[in-house]
Amino acid sequence: MPYEPPPELNALSLAQVADLLAARKLPPAADWSPRITGDSEMTIRADGRWFHQGGEIRRHAMVRAFASLILREADGRHWLVTPVEKLSIEVEDAAFIAVDVRQDEGSLVFRLNTDDLVIAGREHPIRVEGDPETPAIYLGVRNGAEARLNRSTYGQLVEMALAGGELAVSSQGETFGLVPA
Repeated sequence: MPYEPPPELNALSLAQVADLLAARKLPPAADWSPRITGDSEMTIRADGRWFHQGGEIRRHAMVRAFASLILREADGRHWLVTPVEKLSIEVEDAAFIAVDVRQDEGSLVFRLNTDDLVIAGREHPIRVEGDPETPAIYLGVRNGAEARLNRSTYGQLVEMALAGGELAVSSQGETFGLVPA
């Protein structure tokens, strides 16, 4: 069955996003403990492009499938995990890129470069790195992996924050500052 991306983010209500999230069956990568480990020979570049043995993976459905298997350990290493094997994957910055954001009913909904949708909150926090001149904003996605906000999504988030009178945003009852500490 061919992959059909979800509708544009602005066309979705929070309830529709929740339904799409519930319908997506992700593998339980964090629960698997394979004994075989190795190297996937894959790299996710800082711009979100995926490579295998130096060649770019251009099929979006393949990238989306691999992305569902990503796990990031506490030491920062990323892995592609299946029930049988755990393969290292080089990630230059973040495993995902947040390419759009929408505010709806007190929640921030992000679309990733893999067409995944993520609602910021306690389980998917927003964190800021860098310095005030060049901040880098990240969103927790799943299994320890994060998405870095691209420039336009960062701009959208700052506009939302400024509309609220301070450089912070709220989602699902959690407040996230947008200025590096």
